[in-house]
Amino acid sequence: MTTSHRILGFAFAAADLLVEVAPDGRIAFAMGAGEALIGLTDAAMVNRRWFDLVDPSDHSMLRSLLGGLLDGARAGPVVIKIATPEAAPERFATVMAMRMPGNKRAISCVMSRANARGPAGLQSRESFEARASLLLSQASHDLDLTFIELAGLSLSEEAAADPEKLQAVLAGILRAQAYQGEAPAEIGPDRYALLKDSREPTEALVERVGRILSDEGYGDVAPASATVPMTGVTRPKQMIKALRYVVELVMQDGLTLPLPTDLAGALDQATRSTIRKAGALGSAIRHRRFTLAYQPVVGLTDGFLHHHEVLVRFGEDASPFPTIRMAEEMDLIESLDVAILEETLAVMKRDPTIVLAVNVSGRSIMSDGFVTRALGLLKGSPDVRGRLMFELTESAAVEDLALADRHIQAFRRAGCEFCLDDFGAGAASLAYLQQLTLDVLKIDGRYIRDLQVGGREATFVKHLVNMCAELNVRTLAEMVETPEAQDAVRAAGVDYAQGWLYGRASDTPIDAEVIAARSRVRYGALQVRSVLDR
Repeated sequence: MTTSHRILGFAFAAADLLVEVAPDGRIAFAMGAGEALIGLTDAAMVNRRWFDLVDPSDHSMLRSLLGGLLDGARAGPVVIKIATPEAAPERFATVMAMRMPGNKRAISCVMSRANARGPAGLQSRESFEARASLLLSQASHDLDLTFIELAGLSLSEEAAADPEKLQAVLAGILRAQAYQGEAPAEIGPDRYALLKDSREPTEALVERVGRILSDEGYGDVAPASATVPMTGVTRPKQMIKALRYVVELVMQDGLTLPLPTDLAGALDQATRSTIRKAGALGSAIRHRRFTLAYQPVVGLTDGFLHHHEVLVRFGEDASPFPTIRMAEEMDLIESLDVAILEETLAVMKRDPTIVLAVNVSGRSIMSDGFVTRALGLLKGSPDVRGRLMFELTESAAVEDLALADRHIQAFRRAGCEFCLDDFGAGAASLAYLQQLTLDVLKIDGRYIRDLQVGGREATFVKHLVNMCAELNVRTLAEMVETPEAQDAVRAAGVDYAQGWLYGRASDTPIDAEVIAARSRVRYGALQVRSVLDR
């Protein structure tokens, strides 16, 4: 046994399998529990291509892991998925690679059983936060939250030539540097967040990323980085809150400003920031520092204006979604929903012909307090009966569908219809349709955008429309922006449509005659009347 193999024996003592990969990518030597781990005997592995034993989703990461390995260095551990027959159970293994000097440039890989791994490609910010909290709670040593900025990479000629290749290469490179090969999250243009072992110097990680990018043909990129030790916080909810705060800082300011020294410092800053934001948001709700906008909804069978959806706006042309999410997280969403309902009822009182739909959060519909206040407002405005619809938004999940349905039926008895917003996205799911008694279901716009080209989206929409018809639930397509999209949703049997084709959200409701003029062209109708004229 050579000295190098004796050294490898120490590494192998804690592993299930040792393989040596020759420079041509084939396995030159294998020893251990190959059949139990891989499904092949040690002898059967020899002369096979190393990558043939690994699921293709992990090839990019392994290529970066081995390609960035210098003599005398080691990389990993990372978790990979083993290549298995289609019907076979999934297998996963932890891999650590070493390039021993004097071993003919072969790479030695020690492998052990693993339960599973996370996503193989770039993951969403939300998924990354949840996985980071889980891995931190299970880690036997400290981890770091590391940000890597690759300024200008996405604008390079190489990236423009093949954007999909760039995403795959980046995912592989960054996973190869991350703790257990965990997928990074993209948190801005050319900016990524990943977890790493705190014992791994950030400078070495960044150097490897730059070198591998250059080897892959992206040579003019100078990576920058910043690291926050994930220490000082042990409770999962606090971990996620602190981690989310740091990620938001980097999303907003990049790596230009100093970051908290650890998660404890981040949690303290996040708490103080939350208190400030809660005070400002509460004041905005109390003093009605928001405006309402109105977007028309049109019937697809006749072109009649059916109603307007009421949308809330904070500031100039700002998306309301971050503020609504913040209101939910700060337990201010009930107050906001009540305030918007009060303003909506005031508009309806001034115009006894208008028909409106107002949004209500999943958290609000679960609240007895909100339901009591809202029903009281409706009792004081009997003239809105039959003219007001509520849209249950998907921004917060409904945890008790039976309770939610009881509340929804109370609103329906008060003369208000109920719509489930954004079906097919976020929290909204088939369970909602099964357990809630609804009047209208709004189909998420991502299905509508692709509906006109056919395929899976078209099949999904058609089956959904048929199922809703059997349940006596009408359907509404959002994001209808072109005549072709309108033709597609009408052909699918959808009842109503909403989108830029009929009008963008505006400070005042669009007059029915404006819709009529547009619809005469689209439908050849002699006249168009509002829902109240029918």
